[in-house]
This record gives sequence, structure tokens and C-alpha cells, in this order.
Amino acid sequence: MGMADVLQSIKNAEESADTTISASKEKATKILADARKEAADIVQNAQDGAVSSTVKTLDSARNKAGKEAEVVHAEGAVKVGGIQSSAGDRRSAAVQIVIDSLMSN
Repeated sequence: MGMADVLQSIKNAEESADTTISASKEKATKILADARKEAADIVQNAQDGAVSSTVKTLDSARNKAGKEAEVVHAEGAVKVGGIQSSAGDRRSAAVQIVIDSLMSN
């Protein structure tokens, strides 16, 4: 093998190495792009999950507050009914007191 053959072999090996390096860079770029996309998808899914969880928590709190408000309203209605009943029972006595005070003057 002569000097020209050795130099040609070296040149061919360098070209092959350059091709391999170029292919490796392209592959690394693709891997990096895929990893970034996957990371963005993971972040988006986490955000969607957080929003969904927040909505469920708020709905649950609203439902609970609504039920508690209904109980308080019912208790208030019972108390108002009791006051109205008591006032009705005492109305005739109050009217009589007013009439008696007017008649005595």
C-alpha cells in the first residue's frame, strides 16, 4: 500500500467521522426537542390537573356552604314562626291594654 492509498484511507476515515458526527448532532437535536416537548406536555397536564382539582374543591365547598345555609335558613324560619305565634297570642292582650288605657282617660 502506497502513500497515496494511506492518505486516501485517512481522508475516507475523516469523511466517515464527519458524517457520523453530523448524524449524531442531528440525533441529539431531535432527542432534545422531543424531551422539551415531553416536558411541556407534562407541565400542561399538571396544570390541567391542578385546575380540575381546584374546580372540584370549589364545587364541593359551594355545595357544603349551600347545605349549611339551608340548615340556618330552616332554623331561622322556625324561630320567626315562633316569634309570630307568640306575638299573635299576645296581640289581643295588647289591644285590650291599649283600649283600657284610652277608656280610663
